[in-house]
Amino acid sequence: MDKKHLILIDGHHLLYRAYWAIPRTLKTRAGEQVNTVFGMASMIMNILKIDQPDALLFTFDEGDETFRHLENETYKDGRAETPDDFYVQIPRVLELINKFSFPSVSDTKYEADDFLCSYAIAAEKEDMRVTVVSGDRDLFQIANENIAIAIPHKGYQQTEYLHAEEVFSKYGIRPDQVVSYKGLCGDSSDNLPGVLGIGPKTAVELISKYDTLEEIYNNLSEIRPSVREKLEKDKDQAFFCERMAQLVGDIPLPVTLNDTFIKDVNADDVLNFLQEMEFAMLTRRFQALLDLPYGQSHFTASKFQAPIKEESGQLTMF
Repeated sequence: MDKKHLILIDGHHLLYRAYWAIPRTLKTRAGEQVNTVFGMASMIMNILKIDQPDALLFTFDEGDETFRHLENETYKDGRAETPDDFYVQIPRVLELINKFSFPSVSDTKYEADDFLCSYAIAAEKEDMRVTVVSGDRDLFQIANENIAIAIPHKGYQQTEYLHAEEVFSKYGIRPDQVVSYKGLCGDSSDNLPGVLGIGPKTAVELISKYDTLEEIYNNLSEIRPSVREKLEKDKDQAFFCERMAQLVGDIPLPVTLNDTFIKDVNADDVLNFLQEMEFAMLTRRFQALLDLPYGQSHFTASKFQAPIKEESGQLTMF
């Protein structure tokens, strides 16, 4: 019997992809900007059609007072400001997710990635296979034969799936070495510097030889002087960045795994929302999804027929 398939989605990652991929000029006739909503709806449909999950859950970041922010006041400082017209669309996106009956989780103490990690580990223990949709490389640390990290490209039509083997092939490190790698190289997106002067190539060489950050520092005498000096100078920073990169995998699940299963979703709720947003192309795509065996087994039947009015803009990739 095939394993049940759980899709875990990094909500903010998909939101940003949708916002920047779809022209910001996309609006309803009443003038409401809906490019992010359109992009999210399109990617959700692609995920359903391509991956055909049995269960699905969104995770979101809730604020800037997680345990990492409390330990490091400059954590994630320096990121570019997000335009206001991104934020005003979030309620509509949440409405979309609700119409699909997909559950979502967030918490002020943890990041979305921590929930992705905790749910993936819990699902694997229940003999499920898991696909984590995100572009965050911190998540590579949980990749294995049952857990894949899916990096969306082209509106999820050319998605890159990485299990442990692909992580090693692409980056030269095992998933369990990702936090050591981050300790050395840092992560500019999280404002974590790592060891100044140590780049990816040197980091991979050190990790390949010594396996972990701790063992690298246990064998400093063997390392060439120019590199050893950098490691000695930023030792505390290296271990701090490693700790910041380590995901939490044992959060009590606020939504049970059983409640993530997609079953008897009311297709009319989704179709009525797409019609309200004036997404004629997506309405047709969703109707086509309902005609497939996957759609028939996960959504309640609908005879809904929407009038056709094309959206403006070049949206074919989605």
